Amino acid sequence: MDIVFRGALVVDGTGAPGHRADVGVRDGRIAAIGDRVTGGRTVEADGRVLAPGFIDMHSHSDLQVLANPEHLAKVTQGVTTEVLGQDGLSYAPVDDDVLAVLRAQLAGWNDDPAGFDWDWRSVGEYLDRLDRGIAVNAAYLVPQGTLRMLCVGHEDRPPTDRELDRMREVLATSLREGAMGLSSGLTYTPGTYADTAELTALCRVVAEHGGFHSPHHRSYGAGALEAYAEMIAVSRASGCPLHLTHATMNFEVNRGRAGELLALLDGAIADGADITLDTYPYLPGATYLSALLPSWAGEGGPDATLARLSDPATRERIRVEVEEVGSDGCHGVPVDWEAIEVNGVRRAENGHLVGLSVAEAARRAGRPPAELYFDVLVSERLGTSCLMHVGHEDNVRAIMRHPAHTGGSDGLLVGDRPHPRAWGTFPRYLARYVRELGVLGLEECVHHLTGRAARRLRLADRGLVREGFAADLVLFDPDAVADTATFDEPRQAAAGITHVVVNGVPVLDDGRRTGALPGTSLRNPRSRP
Repeated sequence: MDIVFRGALVVDGTGAPGHRADVGVRDGRIAAIGDRVTGGRTVEADGRVLAPGFIDMHSHSDLQVLANPEHLAKVTQGVTTEVLGQDGLSYAPVDDDVLAVLRAQLAGWNDDPAGFDWDWRSVGEYLDRLDRGIAVNAAYLVPQGTLRMLCVGHEDRPPTDRELDRMREVLATSLREGAMGLSSGLTYTPGTYADTAELTALCRVVAEHGGFHSPHHRSYGAGALEAYAEMIAVSRASGCPLHLTHATMNFEVNRGRAGELLALLDGAIADGADITLDTYPYLPGATYLSALLPSWAGEGGPDATLARLSDPATRERIRVEVEEVGSDGCHGVPVDWEAIEVNGVRRAENGHLVGLSVAEAARRAGRPPAELYFDVLVSERLGTSCLMHVGHEDNVRAIMRHPAHTGGSDGLLVGDRPHPRAWGTFPRYLARYVRELGVLGLEECVHHLTGRAARRLRLADRGLVREGFAADLVLFDPDAVADTATFDEPRQAAAGITHVVVNGVPVLDDGRRTGALPGTSLRNPRSRP
């Protein structure tokens, strides 16, 4: 054996009761589970929980996992696999022009570090880049907005038959190269310009390649249930499995309405639909500040958006839609500037805004909130991130109990004060919702965060503590595990997680980062070299 965890409480990821055992690891695999496993280095578990490594079903580490490959945010909370390419926007497949636009558009999510080597264009090349050395395993979804940008452009119109054919061809190629499925971001441009028929056509391709669709659908506010229903309809029409990402019911219009969502899902599942979902265990959301704009303001790309924001008449039209009507970018709800908090800027002269709501910043400046908002977007060239304080605790608890639920951080790793979910999602599930509140039992919660997620990803040899499976493991104290990341101090490692093993190699050893980079890309089982 290379490593033996002695006397652990093995919570194996199936939901079964935990049991005391020794677990031996050899050559990257779980080699033995029993009473007297010997050989190699011994870690005395002393009754601590040994579980499969956690699977982050919704991650925005696409760039940072390469720029900062030790990846402390995920390693220190026990994550051993994450799913990239989310919300319909990421960096492959692209050409030079599309990449330049995405670097600007996504700076508020992922930064745009100086001197970074953008040496890929296809999905296969991006996955190959991951294989050069990352701390955790990573799967990738083809981003539908990026695909549309590449094949159609930034226009709000249906694709021509030729453009749709090209989207399907590039999607199929990307799936063969290793992508696990398709993500969509239907409140973000240009993905929002796709209609139901276009999405269905793309999802048919995904189904043919054994993948799944992971949509950020058209609304999490007004019209949320209708938006969920559209995604279910796409799944049924295309035969494509559906994974509802950050499946929440947000904004005041949806307070206490989680039961309606769950009834909709249960009805569809009872009719044979293949549906799973993920959530994060927090109330606020996070995105880039320009996401609140109406989708028409994004037509033509970032430069066109900035031109509109510099035109007084167009500004007023946007203000009315955002503040009075409820833009599609703000989920059909008139914006509450008190609920929108600036949490990351790129220009030093705007640093005083961090931690302030748009409303408070406007009061201090003696200006109308919308005018300050527009000026910040122009000054930052749209590269500003924000928190949206729009969630409801009852909804969060109800949805995480659902038997199709998995965990996803939706965490942004950049900015002055990023959402703490990037560092705290998985220990928070275990501390707050298992130990403190009892919303989930320990074994049930671990099943949500490991085995169930692996099944959605079709990872035949991961997600369980089982002989022959890949040795992705986390050792934690169930009485001490806790998220320490806060909104004021978000980059804080979890407490109570001492050992994390990826592909048999320790990346966290007795609480210390080892510097090892044993992670690999996890590719579609139907992919071809």
